[in-house]
Amino acid sequence: MSASAMKVCIEVSDLVQIVQSVFSTMIGLEIVPSSDPWSPDGNRLTAAVHLSGDWNGVVLLECDRRQACAFAARFLSIDLPDTVDDTVRDVLGEVANMIGGNLKCVVTRGISLSMPSVVDGGDYRVRFCRAELMLQCAFDSPDGFFWVTILTEPEKEP
Repeated sequence: MSASAMKVCIEVSDLVQIVQSVFSTMIGLEIVPSSDPWSPDGNRLTAAVHLSGDWNGVVLLECDRRQACAFAARFLSIDLPDTVDDTVRDVLGEVANMIGGNLKCVVTRGISLSMPSVVDGGDYRVRFCRAELMLQCAFDSPDGFFWVTILTEPEKEP
């Protein structure tokens, strides 16, 4: 983060509205915020999109493998996939990308998005160097709970 990087505050209500809109419009699911706590799970996929420019951050979308398949089926109007494959990963990455794209409009001009990446496996940890938790929201869907997390670089001392 450059010395001139701006301080950004993202409201929970903004994130909730963005995630609900993406899921309603693109996946056809009505979701609601939840207080379900995040916990590590070996059955989870994580899609990440980096935002960089006047502000730097990461959007993470985490759900279990079954949910990722259900989201892909609804998103593409296809039969429910039996397993996580490249199509399912691509859909999860695209959903994270849409959340990030809508979020960048709320944050500031001068921000670009990275290509989405998806981590999947039985035992993994995702770590983003110099990133700290800014905001994390759980959501309840007909397919279960999932989480959207916003990470940001810590502000530098003047």
